[in-house]
Amino acid sequence: MTRKEKALDYFSRGFHCSQAVLASCADLCSLTEEQALKLGACFGSGMRKGEVCGACSGALMVLGSLYGQHDISDTESRQAANEVNDAMMRGFAEACGSYVCNDILGCDVSTPEGVQYARGNNLFRERCPKMVAAAMDVLEKILQERK
Repeated sequence: MTRKEKALDYFSRGFHCSQAVLASCADLCSLTEEQALKLGACFGSGMRKGEVCGACSGALMVLGSLYGQHDISDTESRQAANEVNDAMMRGFAEACGSYVCNDILGCDVSTPEGVQYARGNNLFRERCPKMVAAAMDVLEKILQERK
């Protein structure tokens, strides 16, 4: 099973988009599945506020774990993290039209009415898997380019 298929499987089982992307790459991040699912738990639906798509946030967590700065004097890793962040945000927006959850879904998921609209129009089931797949495609492209 590819990482993308794994992410889509996690999402189809009911995990948030952020959890699906991060958990599919848990081994790359030196995380257990449980740790990845817990870390990604509060980022779905743009942190429940319709902000940055959770699938994109999950990918950013993967990139941060691989390229993020952990030593204040290591400016090279800070630059690397900035570069992969910009590439992820740009690539995701190009693939999906935006990286903002509310824009992607066409409703305000920070409100009960917006969530009801999204559920009633099957947006979480029909549109969100495409966002998970797009996040994985962009993430995998970045990882491949950085090898």
